[in-house]
Amino acid sequence: MKNIFPILFIFLISCSPATWVTPIIESTSTAQPSSKPIFTSTPQPTATTPPTIPPTITPIPCDPHNADYCITNGHFILQRPIQPPANDSVDGTYRYASTANGTRDPHHGIEIGKDFGTLVQSAADGVVIFAGPDKQAVYSPWQNFYGNVVLIHHTEDLYTLYAHLSKILVTVGDTVQAGEKIGEMGQSGAATGSHLHFEVRRGEVENYFSTVNPELWLVPSLPEAGAVSLTILNETGLLQPAKLTLQHFSAADEILGEYYLETYDPHMLVNEENAALGDLPAGRYRITLIQNGYLYEKWVEVQSGKLTQVVIVVK
Repeated sequence: MKNIFPILFIFLISCSPATWVTPIIESTSTAQPSSKPIFTSTPQPTATTPPTIPPTITPIPCDPHNADYCITNGHFILQRPIQPPANDSVDGTYRYASTANGTRDPHHGIEIGKDFGTLVQSAADGVVIFAGPDKQAVYSPWQNFYGNVVLIHHTEDLYTLYAHLSKILVTVGDTVQAGEKIGEMGQSGAATGSHLHFEVRRGEVENYFSTVNPELWLVPSLPEAGAVSLTILNETGLLQPAKLTLQHFSAADEILGEYYLETYDPHMLVNEENAALGDLPAGRYRITLIQNGYLYEKWVEVQSGKLTQVVIVVK
């Protein structure tokens, strides 16, 4: 079994529809700390024209609390458990720590794929520590929640979980390599349709709340793509709920794509970041959110295979 070296956590993110402007936090993208935003008293319509000066990348290392953003190597050490030509994209309607607009419990993982019988592969080298139906409530508070499930211990405190399988191809104690077939996609357990429920856990593997956002650990599936992590704080340092919008701009200031995101459910605030988004095409992004009648804005850069960290302080 090969070792996977632990990689430091890097977390933080932001995005939401912007309609009115009061305070605006503009990105200076220098190594110097960002100046404190100026808050005006009268809301004004949001500007639709992006700034004429594109942001530059803040040097590494940097502190995203004191810079507009930081670009780091992240910890993209896990391969996708579903590989092309099968659908390997993350379901955007039920991301990590989301509730699908309040219709479901907070999600402790992500959903990938949909075709029954699709091969599921190990995300990294490791040892199988569980393989079978979860008849006992060990890895969640409920019996038969994950259905047919495989858990793999990779290195030190890092584990991956593969749930709702239709078939299991490994047994406890097996040493597996990254990319090795471990099962087939299904809808066993508490699943409403065929898909893979995938989790990344750190620390106590039997702790249902030891999960971290898999989108910050998986190698991007898209070419020339990176990820963003955001932390939305108030002035006392407490994490704040928010709805965020990310707009991807071309060099000609054309909008290439828009992404909408909500911060993690309050029950899932176990990490430094409270929002994240992976598989973002490299380029220039405008991040906006509205909080208490104020609009906050940051311009950041996303690089291929890198993690962009963002902290936004709101009133």
